[in-house]
Amino acid sequence: VSRACLGLRFAERLPKAGETIHGKKFMTSFGGKGANQCVAAAKLGGKTTLIANLGEDKWGHEYKVYLEKLNVNTDQIQLKSDFDTGIAHISVADSGENHIIIVAGANGSITPGHISTMNNILDAGKILVCQLETPVDATITALRRFKGISILNAAPAQPCTNNELLKLATIFCVNEVEASVIAGVDVSNVEKAKKAIEVLLQKGCQTVIITLGADGAVFASRSDSTAVFVPAKKVTPIDTTGAGDAFIGTLAYLLAYKEDMSMKDKIKLACDAASE
Repeated sequence: VSRACLGLRFAERLPKAGETIHGKKFMTSFGGKGANQCVAAAKLGGKTTLIANLGEDKWGHEYKVYLEKLNVNTDQIQLKSDFDTGIAHISVADSGENHIIIVAGANGSITPGHISTMNNILDAGKILVCQLETPVDATITALRRFKGISILNAAPAQPCTNNELLKLATIFCVNEVEASVIAGVDVSNVEKAKKAIEVLLQKGCQTVIITLGADGAVFASRSDSTAVFVPAKKVTPIDTTGAGDAFIGTLAYLLAYKEDMSMKDKIKLACDAASE
């Protein structure tokens, strides 16, 4: 369940508040967290369906064609004449760091009623992946209805994230920045990530994964609350945009198709995919 397009701006570094700097390059592309995650799983051979609303505009029509070429099922994408296609504006520094501003557009029009018409899709699926790019009430409806394994990627982070969201998702997955906002713990290293996981489990999460960029990820669950650190392979980051989506898409694929693999090994492979 997701939103759509993005504009990328590249510069030597990210500007400070109120500062204007020269960039190196600008490009537009297709993206959105859920879409990127769908594509990542589809590239591994997974059968994926994207639930999204797009604007009935140039971007919306081109985006559907783009997804179809990548073997993502687009039957549940609606083109809305009264909305523009959702956009994310992304600034990327030479270090790979980025800033992202999201304008929901048509994806903000997804409603619980919209989700309730998709019972056949939800019944057929093994994995449901949601984010906070879509209206919370629609996301809650999808998580309540779905009976398989659900992943909530709580991005963009919100300080007062609905506790029902935390409890409904089988797996709650966030990066260090999102974990800091939601758990109220400054996640600056592995030990702080373990503390944040403890807080999130107390809030009702079933399983928590916190990704730590180039360092890897930490995870724990209510059934085994001892947090485990999974290191990532060492690489030099060029652009971290989409790394978290590659992680989630790979994890979703492995949960669906590699049921006998341990969670630690699944997270290790997802970390490797995110670093490529």
